[in-house]
Amino acid sequence: MHDLILHGGTVIDGTGGDRYTADVGLSGDRITSIGELSEAESVRRIDVSGRIVAPGFIDVHNHSDGWLLKRPHFLPKTSQGFTTEVLMLDGISYAPVSPDTARQWLFYLRGLNALRLEEYRGWESIGEFLAEFDRAAAQNVIGQVPYANVRSLVCGFGKQWVDDLQMKMIQTEVHRGMQEGAVGISTGLDYIVQCYTTTDELVEACKVIAEYDGVYTTHVRYKKGILDGIREAVEIGKRSGCRVHISHVKGRDEQTVEALLSLFDEVSKEVEFSYECYPYQPGSTMLNYLLPYEAWDDGPLGAMSRLHDPAVRAHFRQALESYPLNLDRMTLAWVPGKENTVFQGQTLDQYVEQVGLPVEEALYSLLIEERLAPLIVFNEGEDRQIEPLLQHERCVIGSDGIYHDGGIVHPRVYGTAPRIIGSCVRDRKLFSLEEAVAKLTSKSADVYGLKDRGRVVEGGLADLVVFDADTVADRATYENPHQTADGIDLVVVNGEVILENGQPVDFDGPMPGRTLRYER
Repeated sequence: MHDLILHGGTVIDGTGGDRYTADVGLSGDRITSIGELSEAESVRRIDVSGRIVAPGFIDVHNHSDGWLLKRPHFLPKTSQGFTTEVLMLDGISYAPVSPDTARQWLFYLRGLNALRLEEYRGWESIGEFLAEFDRAAAQNVIGQVPYANVRSLVCGFGKQWVDDLQMKMIQTEVHRGMQEGAVGISTGLDYIVQCYTTTDELVEACKVIAEYDGVYTTHVRYKKGILDGIREAVEIGKRSGCRVHISHVKGRDEQTVEALLSLFDEVSKEVEFSYECYPYQPGSTMLNYLLPYEAWDDGPLGAMSRLHDPAVRAHFRQALESYPLNLDRMTLAWVPGKENTVFQGQTLDQYVEQVGLPVEEALYSLLIEERLAPLIVFNEGEDRQIEPLLQHERCVIGSDGIYHDGGIVHPRVYGTAPRIIGSCVRDRKLFSLEEAVAKLTSKSADVYGLKDRGRVVEGGLADLVVFDADTVADRATYENPHQTADGIDLVVVNGEVILENGQPVDFDGPMPGRTLRYER
């Protein structure tokens, strides 16, 4: 007896192999039968004729850490078919923490995750934090060891070298995270705390994850140049013995893209290597990204006082002069306060003109008024620039999605997966639908140690998405981002339907999502 049979669909199994017609039978949280099941008994049968049955999609890069606690059924992601979220990216998250650093990280991360201090539930370790999601969310989650959290626990937030004892303490904390199920270390080397790390330090930290066959996932030193940043990451992988994954790769021009593709082929011979993209050239991050690093030396809470230091203000002005900024291509996406919401959706040059201040004063004042939390979307060119990177065999898919209620956020938080399986296949013809699904499923599962997920196979875990290959499409735009996809009909997590006819299913008791452990 099956609990659910998906009848008459076309299976794309996630391996990249050819599609085929078959029924898919589920019992409990497993796929138990694939084939002709018209005579088989089942508690429920859903006709999916004319649609694709694929493994549930895996978002390998996102900023859902806080939102999944606030919104257990996070529709911007489930409506795309994402059944698993890899959390704790860019080396910054909500664990591990102490009572003191928890307040610091809650303040710093408001622009990415919007979790407020009163919503903090007292966790400290990675294991305690990830346990908050188990059977309490519609999706599965798996975590990483965010390096800034670890380093700030041991060394504080300021600029300093790590001594031998501190390195041992960092390694101990990384060991603890890996034992609690993390997939590896994540870093964001342009962000606070981590900006002060050295290559040697990261090698020592990554030697720990190499013992677990873990993966080093890194937002490289993009401010120094993406090619040099990737070379540093590969050096860390080679010297430590760990696998290497590069976050949200893109090139600013055709020459950089060509150089990246050549570099990927080269380094894939040196380390086990992968990277992820999202199918948009424009990006998004926090406006405080522009602050000089010294602003953060007393921690995020201390940064508000540091901003009143004339030297910090002077260095901010100098940074704006030396760092090429096209304010007419940068949009204010979200602010936490009410007064400045009228400027959401406007470019920064429009904002500067309306407030009537010099550029550095206008942006600096905005950061102070909004307590460092403004989010921006920046237009880095046409989407065609990302296409060759999406096509590469080492590429998997991560949305890098940042969500805020009422914000004019980047549409990637709603549109990444449907764009990959929709227009990238039908219109741009970048790859076959089978290849697109593999990038979203089995390849991602292999990188991040998601055992028995990412493939439609008997005995596998029943994370599934059903969609119409002819009509699936992203609807979110830069002007109106809060629009769910067309053509994604049904989503199943661990054998339970969480989305049907494009609408979320309500749960009275425990939810189907699980906290996963790294297994490879």
